[in-house]
Amino acid sequence: MRLFAAVLPPDAAVTELARAVEGLRDDRLRWTAQEGWHFTLAFMGEVRDDVLPDLHARLERAARRSAPFTLRLHGAGRFGDRALWAGAAGGLDGMRMLAERADAAARRAGVPMEQHHRYTPHLTLARGRESADLEPYLEGLAAFEGTPWQVTELSLVRSNLPVSGVPGEQPRYETVAAWPLAG
Repeated sequence: MRLFAAVLPPDAAVTELARAVEGLRDDRLRWTAQEGWHFTLAFMGEVRDDVLPDLHARLERAARRSAPFTLRLHGAGRFGDRALWAGAAGGLDGMRMLAERADAAARRAGVPMEQHHRYTPHLTLARGRESADLEPYLEGLAAFEGTPWQVTELSLVRSNLPVSGVPGEQPRYETVAAWPLAG
């Protein structure tokens, strides 16, 4: 199954961000569904079933070693001219540490991970259909400051890719496991 470790923002944070994005939505970008908004910590791709028990045990250990931290949605950024994202502020050191631990847990469980790179906390809002001028969106979200919330768990999420071929269909995400942060 296709998996990733994530921090899932609470409904109130998602609602705040949805209000901020509402006036910016147009057809120049493919907007992600707010039900799927998340902060990916470690993308694992396809994970074999025989690896799952060890992966779960290692992610549980990573969560147990990590202290809860405060986070808020904050501003926006982009990856080139292809992806628009909302940023985060607050306990970024805690978030980066949790991302490092989730990545290490997957590697030690035998999941072949992509080359390691510095973690950039982001929640993907939209992708360009081609090269897109993202400046108006960045300006529209520059002053956005969400209400802080406490991150208290690490989630393992399954990504179900679209299979119908319907234009605009989005992946569906389901949380398959979650562990409390207890460090």
